Amino acid sequence: MGQAIDLPRNEDGIASALGILKQKFGDRFHTGQAIRDQHAHTTTWLTPQPPDAVVFPMSTQEVSDIVKVCATHRVPVIPYGTGTSLEGHVNAPAGGVCVDMTSMDKIIAVNAEDLDCVVQPGVTREQLNTYLRDRGLFFPIDPGANASLGGMASTRASGTNAVRYGTMKDNVIALEAVMADGRVIRTAQRAKKSSAGYDLTRLLVGSEGTLGLITEVTLKLHGIPEAIHAARMSFPSIDAACQAVMTTIQYGIPVARIELMDELNIKAANAYAGLDLPETPLLLLEFHGSDSAVVEHAEMFGSIAEDVGGFDFQATGSTEERNKLWQARHDLYWATMSLRPGAQGVATDVCVPISRLAEAVTGAQAKAAELNLLSPIVGHVGDGNFHSLVLLDMEDADEVARTEEFTAYLAEEAIRMDGTCTGEHGIGQGKIPYLVKELGAATEFMTAIKGAFDPLNIMNPGKIFGPR
Repeated sequence: MGQAIDLPRNEDGIASALGILKQKFGDRFHTGQAIRDQHAHTTTWLTPQPPDAVVFPMSTQEVSDIVKVCATHRVPVIPYGTGTSLEGHVNAPAGGVCVDMTSMDKIIAVNAEDLDCVVQPGVTREQLNTYLRDRGLFFPIDPGANASLGGMASTRASGTNAVRYGTMKDNVIALEAVMADGRVIRTAQRAKKSSAGYDLTRLLVGSEGTLGLITEVTLKLHGIPEAIHAARMSFPSIDAACQAVMTTIQYGIPVARIELMDELNIKAANAYAGLDLPETPLLLLEFHGSDSAVVEHAEMFGSIAEDVGGFDFQATGSTEERNKLWQARHDLYWATMSLRPGAQGVATDVCVPISRLAEAVTGAQAKAAELNLLSPIVGHVGDGNFHSLVLLDMEDADEVARTEEFTAYLAEEAIRMDGTCTGEHGIGQGKIPYLVKELGAATEFMTAIKGAFDPLNIMNPGKIFGPR
């Protein structure tokens, strides 16, 4: 696994920059230990590395002002959304200034006729969808956490709806961003397609704050479906569930969501959410479309699943029942933590071609058993992406070492299967060792781009490529 390695600090530059920013931002500038620690919370096993200060800008101009000060004094700049990223993206290994975007939470425009909107980076996905509901529109990317849309763009987030609606890279039309010298750029207009120059939008989406700070996001929207139908089915094995997934995708059945929960997750969900599901692997699906289409598609899936041993098929158009099932899915992190009270969860994800999904998931289960680790698995399996949450005692050095071995195994096996070491969490600090293994010489061109965009290496240093 990657490590939270401390990088050299520019003490004089940090002191100078902090003095200037304190004078400019007043009570929106903070150096207290508690708030600094809060902004180094990594939601993972990585050691927290607090920034030297946290600033709360309210406009693009203020973000530009912050970056110009930091560039002048060669001080790192670390963007912060809601802190839900999982690979140490918000750590400050060389110290510096954390730019907290939560005050930039305005929905600037909704262009209903064009099915798009423009938002500031601190707007969360739940906030946006609540605002859009009365207009009959919604934004589909759902990573589980109520993440900020700027953060979701920065990490190229995905989630449960990706099998139908794609990931953030498919749903961001344009960005406004502050670059490493403080200049503000716009990567595209609102047109749905363009052949004008390099695709800077896609370059910045997923760049994890290492190239620029996102200050506006233009997003694709979708009409709320006429009907939504949920279905679930239990299976005797992971292999049977994965066979049902592959056949469903190959038949072209338009599922909006198709989630795999292993038996450990079902046990946890039953206890946490008061459900009575069979404690075997389960697929949870959702279909969007007309009243007749969603029923037909659910029935088609049921027939496919029965052929590979699926049982206890249930489908519903009831909003209440559907929400109860999906709430149980979204609560899985907390539910699975109850399987080992007092333990810490180490979350990791990989993504493989769906033809290798059963092999990858059963291999992960076998490896966890071999290493005597408790590691429930859940997956956005319509696109071959699954997550493992190892529950461990961080004070037990041997168990930590076994967890490191397990997460390395997952990443390397995914790469061996022509997959990726991370489907949606990003590289951050935690997946640095696997990027070169996955992409080889391509990473040299990535570091050249980083150097061209950020020659002083002040934009979220120590992420994606490690120390520079």
